Amino acid sequence: MEIALDLTKRYSYADYLTWADNKMRELIDGIVKIGAPAPGTDHQRVSINIGANLQGYIMKNKGKCKVFAAPFDVRLPINGEKSDNQIYNVVQPDICIICDNTKLDKRGCFGAPDFIAEIQSFSTARYDMTEKFNLYEAAGVPEYWIVYPKDEGIEVFLLQQNGKYDNGTKYDGGKIPVKALGGYEIDFKDIFY
Repeated sequence: MEIALDLTKRYSYADYLTWADNKMRELIDGIVKIGAPAPGTDHQRVSINIGANLQGYIMKNKGKCKVFAAPFDVRLPINGEKSDNQIYNVVQPDICIICDNTKLDKRGCFGAPDFIAEIQSFSTARYDMTEKFNLYEAAGVPEYWIVYPKDEGIEVFLLQQNGKYDNGTKYDGGKIPVKALGGYEIDFKDIFY
């Protein structure tokens, strides 16, 4: 059943939970962002490679962190909101790491993950670099990766003490440190093979 939404209206997570049509949506400050069509082959290949590398490292080292891939709801309270009808930011990052297991519940994650990676596609590039970048910064996500499958590049942003992301570090080879995992490094070639 098609749900008619007013794309200019502000919705909460409580509203979001009533939409039972299985369409991919996110909320940024309560405004509905309609999901793009299913990701392409390059996106999915890179996503599984990053997720598998992270998960493999955590399992091998018996770590407490958990890796999740989209679709997975991450609720981001900005000003200490607690109830579903006060939460206006719900995203589905391509990949995220949560090391504080108290943030996990049956519906996903409540609070900022320790790491988020968004994998670029033509339809999401601007959204990931502006709205999501600003939201992740405001929510206190310590590490944000933007991955470019077409150009085979990665840009890593780290949250600074002033609550703002740094200018980013670009990678087009070598090893990429994962701050959320204590400096574990993913080999660039293992992401884009």
